[in-house]
Amino acid sequence: MDHNDRAVTGFAMLGHAMFHTYELVIPIFVVSWLEAFSTTTAFLGAVVGASYALIGVGALPTGLLADRVSSKRLILCCLLGMGAAFAIVAAAPNIAVLTVGLVLWGAAASLYHPAGLALLSRGTKERGTAFAYHGAAGNVGVATGPLLAAVLLAFVGWRAVAAALLVPVLLAVVVGARLEFDETAGSSARGADVTATDREGPHSLAAFLASSRRLFTVGFGLVFAIGILYGVYYRATFTFLPDILADLPLFDPVMFAGRSFEPSQYVYSGLLLVGGIGQYVGGKLVDRARLETVLVGGYAALVVVALAFVPSTNAGLAPLLVVAGILGFLVFMIAPINQEAISTYAPADARGLSFGYTYTAIFGVGAVGSSLAGLILTRSTPAALFAVVAACAAVAALVGGALRRRSGADVRNGVTADD
Repeated sequence: MDHNDRAVTGFAMLGHAMFHTYELVIPIFVVSWLEAFSTTTAFLGAVVGASYALIGVGALPTGLLADRVSSKRLILCCLLGMGAAFAIVAAAPNIAVLTVGLVLWGAAASLYHPAGLALLSRGTKERGTAFAYHGAAGNVGVATGPLLAAVLLAFVGWRAVAAALLVPVLLAVVVGARLEFDETAGSSARGADVTATDREGPHSLAAFLASSRRLFTVGFGLVFAIGILYGVYYRATFTFLPDILADLPLFDPVMFAGRSFEPSQYVYSGLLLVGGIGQYVGGKLVDRARLETVLVGGYAALVVVALAFVPSTNAGLAPLLVVAGILGFLVFMIAPINQEAISTYAPADARGLSFGYTYTAIFGVGAVGSSLAGLILTRSTPAALFAVVAACAAVAALVGGALRRRSGADVRNGVTADD
């Protein structure tokens, strides 16, 4: 990677780490919120689901903006907005104010992925490697946010922990604002993508609809459908996973030096940290193997690990830790593979719009997974939940198979996905 690639990737890594620090510390707080506020798992699942859904709702307008204005500016606004929203969360005296804070967080967080991924797609020459590092950085946030929260919750209340999370995001703003780079260097270097440097998105409803029609080829439509299924799998799996683990006898609270520690929270943080390796591996795979084959294989593996999770909870500590680690690895390995699929099946001058649509699918429609998980766990068992998420992955693998067959036919006819 050259200097510009490193600067673009480093900036996006900062934003990605902060986004996921907040995103997956929320499930850690869910346990505390169920105790602090008089509410049910189903209701809190709906609130968290609404917050996550706003990430998707805001993704499409952000995608449009990312094709017209500086991605750097959008990402800095995202970071400041997430920090301000969590300040409200930390001070929330009741469930209503907590809901407001979480909703505002979702709105601010919606700025990140379309802007950050469009920036990487257009700004870097070694795109797959950039996605790999970007994904790994996200998992640093994914793991360290919950781990930091779990450790601090043994010593202070959840409000103090939420307030402490303002420090890293403000540092990220300061560091990120000082980085300088060319946001379109990668597109220019690829030649065929040179139109992306114009950075002009649709200026009217008619132009927006025309751009959308041009974007939604059959190939991109299949990628979009996979995004919805991935989003449901991701949210349904992780929103209440700390609570599921906490209910296991294997992870009863442990007293040490007069403090109560929750082993389940450290296991949750650990599997998310393993996900960072998955992100890196996924990004490297799409630079070395056929995208569609990796996509199908990844989702097929997600089916297996989802079906194995509940049996592993009854098989002892070691089997559970192995399966949990594989779950974290695979769920996050798929992310850069999905991102490369979006880049491959969308024209360069509509990358922001393509990521906007796809993250509307992943975070917007996919947020149904949080509400679905809360409802299933209120009325049924974790086994039913993991059967549902396995079904989502199975359908995604089938859709990926259709994409692979279509891609193979295009190659035989002399047409590439980028065309």
